[in-house]
Amino acid sequence: MSEPLLIVDVQVGFINSFTHHIPQRIAALINSGNYSKLIFTRFINSTDGPYQRFLDWHNCDCEPEINIAAELQPFVEQNLVFSKPGLCGITDELASYLRENHAERVFIVGIDTDMCVLKIAMDIFDMGIEPVVLTDCCASTAGLQAHLAGLAVLSRNIGAQRLLEGGVGNGSLAAPPQN
Repeated sequence: MSEPLLIVDVQVGFINSFTHHIPQRIAALINSGNYSKLIFTRFINSTDGPYQRFLDWHNCDCEPEINIAAELQPFVEQNLVFSKPGLCGITDELASYLRENHAERVFIVGIDTDMCVLKIAMDIFDMGIEPVVLTDCCASTAGLQAHLAGLAVLSRNIGAQRLLEGGVGNGSLAAPPQN
């Protein structure tokens, strides 16, 4: 397998003032044509899951919040969307897909840098596959500090040389003002 782009949880329920720019940036990245496959994850907050049980957080449990962001819908192949409960990172199905397709490196973008992006990148690293996080195509629903905290942890755990810019952020770490 040549190098896929893994798009983590860029779904309606995670778009806010800190993340609104991410779908457009990822669409621009996809349009570059540099990736062999586009793989999506989406978080589904199940009623018996830890977010509802322990944190009393009930969002992202159904449509439209679990839907992939509209800007990315034209790129979605349903057989390459891997649903996941909670912070589980790589599901068994996604891990099998990556192994069966002999992935050696995976480019990662998405929401939340400090949670799901971080967990998935570290799981891919543990699988012996090189994760490359494109920092200008990631953000956190909790804001810039959470995004930077996620990047700091990733730098230590997967190596700073695996944190790169995708070239679509115009050098900005923070979300641009909403129009």
